[in-house]
Amino acid sequence: MNRKYPHLSQPITLGNVTFRNRMFASPIGATDINADCVPGERTRAFYELRAKGGAAAVTMSELVVHPDTDGSHMLHLDLETVGSLSSFTFCADSIARHGAVPSIEFSHSGQYAGTYMADKNKKQSLTQYGPSDGVRPDGRKVSALTKEQIGDIVAHYGQAATLAKRAGFGMIMVHGGHTWLLNQFISPYFNHRTDEYGGSFENRMRLTIEVLQAVRDAVGPNFPIEFRMSGSELFEGGYDLEEGIKIAKAVEEYVDLIHVSAGSYQFGFFTTHPSMFSPHGVNVYLAAEIKKHVSKPVATIGALNDPEMMEEIIASGKADVVYMGRALLADPYLPQKVITGNDDKIVKCLRCFACMAERPTTQTRRCTVNPLIGREIEGTEVTVAPRKKKVLVVGGGVAGLKAAITSAQRGHQVILCEKSSQLGGILKCEQAIDFKREMYELGLSLEAQARDWNVEIRCNTEVDEAYVLNEKVDMLIIAVGSSPIVPRIEGVDGENVVIVNNYYLEKEKVGDSVVVLGGGLAGCECAIHLAQEGKKVHLVEMRDTLAPDANIRHRPILMQMIDKYVETHTEYQGIKINEDGVLCKDSDGNEILVPGNSVVLAVGQKPNRDIVNSLLNAAPIVREIGDCVRPSNITNAIYQGYHAGLDA
Repeated sequence: MNRKYPHLSQPITLGNVTFRNRMFASPIGATDINADCVPGERTRAFYELRAKGGAAAVTMSELVVHPDTDGSHMLHLDLETVGSLSSFTFCADSIARHGAVPSIEFSHSGQYAGTYMADKNKKQSLTQYGPSDGVRPDGRKVSALTKEQIGDIVAHYGQAATLAKRAGFGMIMVHGGHTWLLNQFISPYFNHRTDEYGGSFENRMRLTIEVLQAVRDAVGPNFPIEFRMSGSELFEGGYDLEEGIKIAKAVEEYVDLIHVSAGSYQFGFFTTHPSMFSPHGVNVYLAAEIKKHVSKPVATIGALNDPEMMEEIIASGKADVVYMGRALLADPYLPQKVITGNDDKIVKCLRCFACMAERPTTQTRRCTVNPLIGREIEGTEVTVAPRKKKVLVVGGGVAGLKAAITSAQRGHQVILCEKSSQLGGILKCEQAIDFKREMYELGLSLEAQARDWNVEIRCNTEVDEAYVLNEKVDMLIIAVGSSPIVPRIEGVDGENVVIVNNYYLEKEKVGDSVVVLGGGLAGCECAIHLAQEGKKVHLVEMRDTLAPDANIRHRPILMQMIDKYVETHTEYQGIKINEDGVLCKDSDGNEILVPGNSVVLAVGQKPNRDIVNSLLNAAPIVREIGDCVRPSNITNAIYQGYHAGLDA
């Protein structure tokens, strides 16, 4: 058959292994690691789902090869720990049985040991090792590795490779980027040694070459080895793309695939993991340039999720393989949808960092748009209910749509009522903000899924108790959302005032000088958008902190963007709006005019409890979900909607 994306769909052979297509699942940290650093059943299921979804390779991350000098609580593989080898074998088998090649990433954190530990006190007790003595930016002392330690580390890479191959892994990825140990030795910024492991480029490459040779000796001549590197460190004092090319040329005789990422942990988290404020494929140019100078296949990565873009990357020769991380959390079946030409049904990653924020917070995984992530062991297929029911969902936002879809997948007759003319709820508001467009598209995707599952959709329909009673439903799911809070201050009804929820409908009312009243997540993101359009923007917040509702990964980049584009005023309380701006009272009680010819209100949401309370006795079983319970986020709305549907 003719494939819609023939280059993405084409197999590739690395070493003596053929991979079924050009879409690989990048290493993302395990979800449950026991006290012995052995992967648990949740981890096995976590990786298996991406294999089921059609990825050609699925890489487990990160296997710490030398725990004596890298105290991070990450995966260890050895023969001394009971259950270690068998647990990795079960993981490899779970990936391979779906036709994907199981791969495993070998890592050493170096001076960033303990990065992912939730217990910060224990993290502080670790010895940090690196190429040279020094002090990290956070004040932690770094001790230089001795030659004896270096030799032991190299030997452990070989031992880990032997065990990984025995466990059934079909490829090994050696991590040499992102400021982990091998990158620390390669980088002139971190490596100040005066022995054979420092100084010249050849000396700085020595540890990496020794590691690759040890892995090759362990696995044999045709076993695929992949080297993951930063094409450029992208910070002052680090190496640039020109040296990145030299690195790739230095390693290519020892490896079968050169995986080109970008940036560093210390200086460029949001370069390595592009945020919603960056273009998709922002780092592809690094791989494209390196590919011109090497003969081995090259892989690229960095916020890739659009099939047309990825097809062009392969077709034009910029890279031979595309890696996806967050995109395959959002939609593990993305590769299968590409292969079968159903790419219009892809659920795209929002680049909201919920997945990355969850790990340091709770040591689990969660995805905003995919409620299965981190919980795959509980089941990845929706089972048909033993008895067909009639289910009425009130509210066509994200929570209601997800509940309706899941209820329909259970085999129930599902009716979805929405009082407005369009589905999507609060996601409709995001269509006017470029960097949040994929949130708007999530609503469209959910609507398409609901229609595919034959949900009966009734727009322009308000529901009261009599309506529900007349339908004689078995279960009522209330997802009527929230409404914007409008502060009771003089001038709030003025023609120059726009509620942030209505901005997409009233863009023309917003002039070239704007005061955004409310510095939560919604206000901050709106302020950035308006400033990027060239408007002068003032952001007013009555608390002393901006965006406390943003997750711990998204908030730092959000604050960087605020600092770049927006003038902020914290501990300012708006007391009056006029044609010249917002009159505020500061923390000392002084009245100050914050200037602007337009005002955008973004002071928060309140649950629509009146509607909820009027429907509580309208059906035998009533379930409340989403913002009508408590204004929250898309993550919780999706999760609650999914499980309400499962309970139907």
